[in-house]
Amino acid sequence: MSDEQAETQRISVSQIQAQKGGPPLVCLTAYSKPMAQWLDPYSDLLLVGDSLAMVIYGLETTRGVSLDAMINHGAAVMRGSTRACIIVDLPHGTYEDSPEQALASAKRVMEEAGVQGVKLEGGTDMQATIRLLVDNGIPVLGHIGLLPQKAESRGGFKIQGKDDEGWKRVMDDAKAVAEAGAFAMVIEGTIEALAREITDIVPVPTIGIGASPACDGQILVTEDALGLFSDFTPKFVKRYAELGQEVELAVKAYADDVKAGAFPGLEHCFGVPKDKD
Repeated sequence: MSDEQAETQRISVSQIQAQKGGPPLVCLTAYSKPMAQWLDPYSDLLLVGDSLAMVIYGLETTRGVSLDAMINHGAAVMRGSTRACIIVDLPHGTYEDSPEQALASAKRVMEEAGVQGVKLEGGTDMQATIRLLVDNGIPVLGHIGLLPQKAESRGGFKIQGKDDEGWKRVMDDAKAVAEAGAFAMVIEGTIEALAREITDIVPVPTIGIGASPACDGQILVTEDALGLFSDFTPKFVKRYAELGQEVELAVKAYADDVKAGAFPGLEHCFGVPKDKD
């Protein structure tokens, strides 16, 4: 897509899908209007991820965030962006019970947030669900490999595909997601060689996070990359800034000014005569 097109229209899921084997897709998470405004000029896809449960709300896992919250954050990101394709995670408990439950949840996200599609975790177990959503005109971004919503029931955040059984399971999941009609899939926390092979085999773009440089795109949690979330840092994260430290220094300077009576000055007040030359 040309620079002129990028400035005048939002990137569609069809354009994302067409990038298979092309220039790598730049993807990041976004949860708010200001962050979306900063990321939008450089991102092909912005994911309103359920990682906000941990990053924004301080929960221990990605579980616990509501569908209403995801919709509100999705709408905020839409208001802050004009270029990137915006996708919202379906949170835990809103799609797993049945394809019909997933469809009802996805319809709410699409209608109320106005985004381009939804993401859900799972492979062979979610094939029928993905197919139903796609058949009803809802674009789906798949998510295979390490599944954060299911990590507790699978013994924690463990790298996937380390043995023959795990390799086959993730590969089967990838094939099922592609066959069901997902326009792309995230591969998370997976052995590099497996993510590379999946990328070679499936006909839709793969977006890696702790996967492989061979994936068709990459995604990181923005707060991890910018140093705004420091509870823990996964091995696959590259820090591009330490903004958390900058925030702390700025707040300390403000506190020092207030305590010293240096802020506010009269120039920050109303009804004060201006100095005359």
